[in-house]
Amino acid sequence: MGRVHSIETMGLLDGPGIRFVVFFQGCKLRCAYCHNPDTWNLEEGMEISAEALINKALRYKPYFDKSGGGITFSGGDPLMQPEFLIELLKLCKQKGIHTAIDTSGFGKGRYEEILKYTDLVILDIKHVNNSGYKELTGRTFREFEVFAGLLIESNVDLWIRHVVVPGINDNKQHMSEMKKIIQRFNNVKKVDLLPYHVLGVSKYEKIGIPYRLQGVEPMCKNKISELEKVLLTG
Repeated sequence: MGRVHSIETMGLLDGPGIRFVVFFQGCKLRCAYCHNPDTWNLEEGMEISAEALINKALRYKPYFDKSGGGITFSGGDPLMQPEFLIELLKLCKQKGIHTAIDTSGFGKGRYEEILKYTDLVILDIKHVNNSGYKELTGRTFREFEVFAGLLIESNVDLWIRHVVVPGINDNKQHMSEMKKIIQRFNNVKKVDLLPYHVLGVSKYEKIGIPYRLQGVEPMCKNKISELEKVLLTG
């Protein structure tokens, strides 16, 4: 049994093709810009078995097969429920379903086994150094390195994502450092810079949690294009 926050049956942005996206409950990070703070608590959400979840997904398998899609395990962070995740990944392999995990690399171990059954990792890199990670997420770059090291060894296909926040990491020096990190990985198929937005601020008000980036304006997409040139071409 595991705990799930929500399910999206026809996701188009969480891996190749049409995806059945499972948002896991639980996350170690407390990112200043997180738009899903309601996924943080591992004890909340809907309890469900791996088999029941896969049976729900199988209804959409014709769409997966036609579009080159599959199932994406997101969150929160799916690495927070390793036993549940491994069971789901194994069931997907048995059913011939493409698997992706959308993660920041912070979980509870068993990473090698998880990666053994994963076709694609969508890795959200939060910052380029230890102090930046600590300030932005409450955790450290060293913790990220544990998963990152095993990911490099695994040779699993990789998409990299990085949220760009005005006044925090929207500069060329930061992108140059990010480029060095990306170059360490094998099998990078895609790199996305995601503009910071404020769509989740209302959730903080509802839950009663202070929003740390209050007053920060959404990221300008033109600036994103400039930074992409630094990141992708040097």
